[in-house]
Amino acid sequence: LAVAVIFLSQTIFGMLGNFSVLYHYFFLYCTGQRLRTIDLIVKNLIVANILVLFSGGFHDTVKNFEWHFMDSDFACRFFPYVRVVGRGVSIGTTFLLSVFQAITISPRTAKWAELKVKALKCMVPSVILCWTLNMLVNAIYPMYMSGTLRNRSITNRKDLGHCSAVSHGQPEDSLYAVLLSFPDALCFVLMILASGSTVFILYRHKQRVQNFHRTNISSISSPESRATKTILLLVTTFIFFNILTFICAIILAVFDSIDVFFVKTSAVIIACFPTVSPFLLMSRDSRISRNCFAGIRHSKSP
Repeated sequence: LAVAVIFLSQTIFGMLGNFSVLYHYFFLYCTGQRLRTIDLIVKNLIVANILVLFSGGFHDTVKNFEWHFMDSDFACRFFPYVRVVGRGVSIGTTFLLSVFQAITISPRTAKWAELKVKALKCMVPSVILCWTLNMLVNAIYPMYMSGTLRNRSITNRKDLGHCSAVSHGQPEDSLYAVLLSFPDALCFVLMILASGSTVFILYRHKQRVQNFHRTNISSISSPESRATKTILLLVTTFIFFNILTFICAIILAVFDSIDVFFVKTSAVIIACFPTVSPFLLMSRDSRISRNCFAGIRHSKSP
């Protein structure tokens, strides 16, 4: 019951935070306000967060309350598939955020200006490609999942609590884990490189301002600088939680005998970033909380 309460609390707070950010963008759209170029990626990140929280938090919470219809083959295939797609899109969109922001604050030279124009044109196709690849690559995932209750007599399955997964043996499972983890690891490395480049640009900008003692010569505007620091904080938090998730995923894929408590703990870790990230965005961007409170006041007014 304690684990169920943790899952439920995490899901509720995460959903509230993510829907608050979505409401902010809906408010901007309805009032005709101008969106930033990276807002498209942020919106997709929020949708991915909601998918992870819904498929993971809701599914695991209901299972912990012993509602056995969640042990069915459909539930054990559908919810994990949605969660793994949502997590993949979360990785992809955070990677896109770090890369596009690094390009945005790059030096204002002709070469970089041309790259910025190309990056803006590639933004929508990149987001669509991110969703498409994750849905296609993970389409095989449900084939290896099923309900535990229907497979008690089958020995070549891995018990995941209320669901089970096919076990092909340690060598095959290890290879499968490496193949699935390679794109994530590549994104992490590129994310770190892009974030390092961003930090270097900000550091050089700060030195330039200190040397000349004038802020009006700044090549990076204050809103741009704030947005960059927000994304750096988001990426750092993302990398921290997803390294833990990455380790848990490897353990779940490689080992046949896994304690149910570890399975539940890994589910909590997976949901940490989708729960925390909207509140990071709200704490760094006053527009989000201001628009949410404006909507609440408007709904209460006669």
